[in-house]
Formats: sequence, structure tokens, C-alpha cells
Amino acid sequence: MHAGQSRETDGAPFILHPREVASLLRRDAAPDHLIAAGALHDVLEKTPAVVAELRERFGGTIATLVVAVSEDSRAGGYAVRKAKLRTSVAAAGEEALKLFAADKISKVRELRRFDGAAATQAPRTPRERQTNERRLAHYRECLALLQERLPGSPLVRQLEAELRRLPRDAAHAQRARASTHRLRPPTRSGASRG
Repeated sequence: MHAGQSRETDGAPFILHPREVASLLRRDAAPDHLIAAGALHDVLEKTPAVVAELRERFGGTIATLVVAVSEDSRAGGYAVRKAKLRTSVAAAGEEALKLFAADKISKVRELRRFDGAAATQAPRTPRERQTNERRLAHYRECLALLQERLPGSPLVRQLEAELRRLPRDAAHAQRARASTHRLRPPTRSGASRG
């Protein structure tokens, strides 16, 4: 279902994200149905798949988990959609929370890889920075929810560690990128490289 799709941040095949989520759940000793839900967690948001099809092919348990972590794109602006998603996940129980944690670990890693690559390239546009700042705020709110609902979970500790690896704030990241660009010597055509 994800064939031909690519990630927004780095253009890599999108399937790498659900595969990583399923792998994180497997390493957490999750049951098979939860690992399967991890592999399928984005099909409702990112493909033409519908809940009935998911339920028919994979059963009610997996379909329910995927629905619990799927955002309702009709719910309004970004902040409203993300708040509704967190509420839905919180109400869905421990397995949905674990799936949500694994998803966020993968997303934060993706953001960190993107920020690391961006530090060696031209500064991002204000819109890209704003988008990443909104994502980061959402991920931090997800962490707070998960710490409350899944205290002691290795997945929650891992998400916390991944967030700590990100720059403290967007201004810090921007300053780091700017200083990297100032360190590069200017190039002049015909100049000797003595």
C-alpha cells in the first residue's frame, strides 16, 4: 500500500517508517498482533485503505489499534488534529499507547536525521523550521502523555532519550547551522589553493 511513497523529510521510501515501528515493537516483546498493527499503522492516513478492508484482512484487534493511532484529517488545524489524536490514543489502552510510542520514536529519529543533514546544507526555509517546531512540540506532548500512561515502559524511556538528542530549541539548531555556514571559506574562481 505504501509503494512509491517517500518520507517528507529525506525522500527515503516511506515503508522504512512502518517497518521501524514494527521492529521497535518486536524488540519490546510485543505480541504479534501489535507488531502487525505497527507495520500497518499508517495505511488509513497515507493510502486509500479503509477500516472495513483492514478489519476484513487483519481482524478487529489490529484494525482497532490502527484506528486508535490514526489522525482524523477533517478535525481542523494541526494543533486540533494532534490533540484529538492524543486523546484517542489515551482512551484506547496500553497496546495503542505502545504503538504510539514506537511511532513517535521513529518520527523523532527521522527529524533528528533531517536536522543533522540540514546542518551541513543551506538553512531551511522559515516554513520548514516552523513545521519542525510544531512537530517537536507535538512529540513532547506525546511524551508527557506516555510518561503518565505508561510509566516505566522501555519505549517511553527510548522516546525520552531520542527527544533529548535533538537540539534544545529551534533557535539553538538555527544558530548551529548558521555557524557551520560561516566556517566555510569563500571560494573564488581562479584563486590558488596554497
